[in-house]
Amino acid sequence: MEVVIASSPVDAGIGCWDLHSGAEQLRYRSCTSTPHGLACVGQRFLASSQLRDSSSSSGSILYWSWSKPQVEVKSFPAEPIHPLVSNSDGMYIIGGGSSGAIYFWEVASGRLLKRWHAHYRAVTCLFLSDDESLLVSGAEDGCIRVWSLFMVFDDIGMEMAKNPYEYSFSEHTLRVTDMVSGYGGCNAIIVSASEDRTCKVWSLSRGKLLRSIDFPSIIEAVALDPGEHVFYAGARDGKIYIASINAETTSSNSYGKHIIGTLSDNSKGVTCLAFSKDGILLVSGSEDGTIRVWDAKTHNIVRIYRLAKGPVNNVLVVRRPLYSNRQTSENSHSSFSRRHAPLLPPPLGKYVNSTDENVDSGAVSVPQTPSSDIMDAPYLSYHVLTKQISELQVFFIFLS
Repeated sequence: MEVVIASSPVDAGIGCWDLHSGAEQLRYRSCTSTPHGLACVGQRFLASSQLRDSSSSSGSILYWSWSKPQVEVKSFPAEPIHPLVSNSDGMYIIGGGSSGAIYFWEVASGRLLKRWHAHYRAVTCLFLSDDESLLVSGAEDGCIRVWSLFMVFDDIGMEMAKNPYEYSFSEHTLRVTDMVSGYGGCNAIIVSASEDRTCKVWSLSRGKLLRSIDFPSIIEAVALDPGEHVFYAGARDGKIYIASINAETTSSNSYGKHIIGTLSDNSKGVTCLAFSKDGILLVSGSEDGTIRVWDAKTHNIVRIYRLAKGPVNNVLVVRRPLYSNRQTSENSHSSFSRRHAPLLPPPLGKYVNSTDENVDSGAVSVPQTPSSDIMDAPYLSYHVLTKQISELQVFFIFLS
């Protein structure tokens, strides 16, 4: 079942709706998420970075299981984390800090495997390439950087390299608000948005800017059409602009070159966008606390969900696992969940190479119902990953 998940910077919880029927599934409590700070970790549980006060020097990362509305695991990193991403199988979580550092945790153990200084100002957005070999980060200083995860874990290579990143793009003049990637791994394109009222299209294979498009309003969110012919740009003026990626346009509209259309229903500013898995439906979050589902072909609104009185700042479209389906009867659901729902992993560590970081960090794991189930096999990866890192380091030493 495909579901829409949405969160807000005010304490409105996390809303979850069936994408196609519109039925609300569950409201997860106690969430004040940061922009780009909501993730579905390997379809097993929800995670969100929290920052209740923008001037605060501390923050947290919370976990919710699919079947329970209350927070089950709390972590307290060394600094406030803003964007949060996970790889597809949920083996690791990556966070961007307010100092410009990037944190790389293993989910199974909660260990902080790597921390590196990535930007001079706070990280605002993160995403992984579709083959998960590259990490792309954007920041408040307008800079976008592309990181090879192989290089990041090669300490010797990082020290010897002139630059630790693959590419650094500095054409944006203000804060990067969102980024999205196409298919093709290191050959994909990137579309970025900024408070400078531009969206820029980049080539990863060539490491260069392909196109810059000016918009009438600041763009807060971007979503790439699955065919990669156009992208959708959610703006503060309440419109979703449709822009051409490749074709030269001769449109006579008043919006500007390369903008070929809009979606609009006079709402407040658009804050986030996400496509359904088939690319037919586009989901948008708004400052007015609503989530709209659009038919990307007809440009009509299919349905509207309401999260809260405050703004929506994250929307995801994900597949919900069978054991969390609330359409089953209460008794059978409870029994099925106990047998098949995975245990949540431990809290995230605060320091690299610390054997007792979970104690030092003040991390809290809320007591859970005892279960004889072991954690899902994909979580049991720390020793395998450590061995692979060691082998890579030996390999690079040999090459040098």
